[in-house]
Amino acid sequence: MKSILLIGLGRFGKHIAMHLSSLRHQVMAVDHREERIDEILPYVTNAQIGDSTNAEFLSSLGVDNYDVCIVAIGSDFQSSLETTSLLKELGAKFVVSRAERDVQEKFLLRNGADEVVYPEKQVAKWAAIRYSADHILDYIDLDDSYAIFEVSIPHAWIGLSVGQIDIRKKYNINILAVKQGSKMNVKVTPDTVLRDDNTMLVLGEYKSLQKCFHI
Repeated sequence: MKSILLIGLGRFGKHIAMHLSSLRHQVMAVDHREERIDEILPYVTNAQIGDSTNAEFLSSLGVDNYDVCIVAIGSDFQSSLETTSLLKELGAKFVVSRAERDVQEKFLLRNGADEVVYPEKQVAKWAAIRYSADHILDYIDLDDSYAIFEVSIPHAWIGLSVGQIDIRKKYNINILAVKQGSKMNVKVTPDTVLRDDNTMLVLGEYKSLQKCFHI
């Protein structure tokens, strides 16, 4: 369980709070609008109405006591930037800030953000990959070079074993798991036979995944 300071309770911030609640983390939520605070109370440990660009108010929250500070302000970049900078000045351990454009990401990183999330860009890339290929069921970026894909079994591989297709040797791609419906088998061996109702979780360099699965 982690203690998290969440600043900004628009749609993005609200969804973060709800997911953190389901993961049983302790969340202090902050927004300058009372109606947003009222909506989020069932999902957080505590909440306060206040201006996060006010150094005195922010200091009163004891920001250095939180494991993570998330700045989810979306509509007012100046406030997001000031809040990010103040958090770091006040001793925040780890600051994650939201960006809506590439230039915002650069400014946030230069002014105290340890990491930046860019929801629109990240979801757009996921959607482009997911829905431009019928056999790609899910996709996770690990960094600029590596990714994990959930893919349907290519027709030519059905009935063959993992050892027979040998994509690790041919493409330097690792099969992490084989799924059948909701059941996941993570104990994949060279003798594991691939069926037409299976999907695979595969890890590798993006360019190798593109080549292997014709993405």
